[in-house]
Amino acid sequence: MNLACRTALTLIALGLFAGCDDDPAPKVASAPAEMTPLQRAEAGQALWEEKCRTVAGEKIYKTVPDVEGLVLLKVRPKAWEPEWADPMWPGAAFALEAQTDEYITTFLGYEYATFTQGRDEPNEITKDRRGYIATDRRPGLMDRPGYRYVDVIDSKDGQRYRYTGRWEEPWQYDKSYLKGYIKFFLDRVPAPDPAPRYGVTFEDHVIPEERALGVASSTVRVIDLETNEVLGEMLRYAWSTPASSANPSPWLTAYKCPGHAVGASAATRKFVDQVLIPRKEQ
Repeated sequence: MNLACRTALTLIALGLFAGCDDDPAPKVASAPAEMTPLQRAEAGQALWEEKCRTVAGEKIYKTVPDVEGLVLLKVRPKAWEPEWADPMWPGAAFALEAQTDEYITTFLGYEYATFTQGRDEPNEITKDRRGYIATDRRPGLMDRPGYRYVDVIDSKDGQRYRYTGRWEEPWQYDKSYLKGYIKFFLDRVPAPDPAPRYGVTFEDHVIPEERALGVASSTVRVIDLETNEVLGEMLRYAWSTPASSANPSPWLTAYKCPGHAVGASAATRKFVDQVLIPRKEQ
């Protein structure tokens, strides 16, 4: 079924043809007054497809091998249902991205491949077919590591802190855990000098004319902090119909370009590690 057909079926399911949704009106951007809900959806889909065709995508200008750590200049903040329904929410284009400490952890994790039902061998990881990011160190993952540490500027005190991950067996000292249980811990300490040379940031775009049609966008950039050179950037667009009782969190189900079929929570990490290539473990 093509996208246009799915759009029409979505509008029917949402009750937008008949205006039968009894929910309180969500906060919305102003669409042109003469537009019907169907016209608004069609215009939003058309705009999104145009952006996907002409400007969205990944651009890598320079790669850096053997990178141990980096600075996250921003961290995806906490968001939940009110944001997922808000057409003006800044983070809408990355609604499925991990947040707060989990966002940091995605940069520390290992990547493992997916499996296709009926096949014993894992799918090959390629640029267009990435895997999941996880923190465990299972056999076969050691050649696809994340970064060894991540520095973050704390928004409250302005200080730089270093995050690393470790596995422990808490059952050894806490008998409330079952024997053999292992757990991942995210450690934070004041970061030593010098700071990592490379940084990652993002800019969420809130363009009223585009948001009125259900279209959101955001740019991720990888920066050489010594020269201010942009090494790579990813521009993503997302599109969805408005919130309703049938779909109360539309940004979670939005169409995206570029996107990932699996591991959507680590989309930024999976772009950054193409630019700043993590050092392999010995």
